[in-house]
Amino acid sequence: MPAALPTLFVSHGAPTLVTDPVPTRAFLLGLGGALPRPRAILCVSAHWDTSAPRLTAGERPGTMYDFYGFPDELYEMTYPAPGDPALARRTAGLLASAQIPVALDAERGLDHGAWVPLTLMYPQADIPVLQLSIQSHLSPRHHLELGRAIAPLREEGVLIVASGNATHNLREAFSHSIDEPPVPYAREFADWLTGRILAGDTDALLDYLEQGPQGPRNHPTADHYLPLLVALGAGMEGNGGTGRLLHDGYTYGVLSMAAYAWDA
Repeated sequence: MPAALPTLFVSHGAPTLVTDPVPTRAFLLGLGGALPRPRAILCVSAHWDTSAPRLTAGERPGTMYDFYGFPDELYEMTYPAPGDPALARRTAGLLASAQIPVALDAERGLDHGAWVPLTLMYPQADIPVLQLSIQSHLSPRHHLELGRAIAPLREEGVLIVASGNATHNLREAFSHSIDEPPVPYAREFADWLTGRILAGDTDALLDYLEQGPQGPRNHPTADHYLPLLVALGAGMEGNGGTGRLLHDGYTYGVLSMAAYAWDA
């Protein structure tokens, strides 16, 4: 039996990451080739937030332009990866077995939280992709349990890629230049986050708003943090939740672009 694939959390920043000459873009360009080739990818993006879990289930998910005011070239890009309806049904069965209700959505495409990092990681778009939504009105623990439920997919050749941001104060981001050094409050939270991931301190990661330095300032909304907990849940079996740092970078001073992996 092949070894289980790692689970990943990547920070996707602004949609322009796909073209910006920043270190995180270079990191993602090399990441796909550094991993065993998956048979499919399950992406958990900050940008699909629903009342209850949903899975894309179409044969050909379209490319969504769920942003505005960016350069025209972004709206001309496509990521024509196939879907995988059979994998969507398999994933739905795992969630149902964990008493987590889920619905299939055959119409929804891939939002930029999925296609921007995947364009860099797997530019040929020849690996099937589906998405699982988050529920930002529900608890951090709910998202950890989502990850635990889908963990068996790792042994079936599925790469679980959670996409959000290690810090995400978007209101403050664009008052800084893209290559500005990290501001102290963002660096402090990101360093705390890395330390807790390396230590496998799941309880602290669930309580990030209280225990993380200036947690509410770094994550005014939960949507870009919760995917990390799905990746943690999917990757914690056999390692106690201990992860590793893959990349440490910043854009706009306040956006930590850190990436992490949890291995079997």
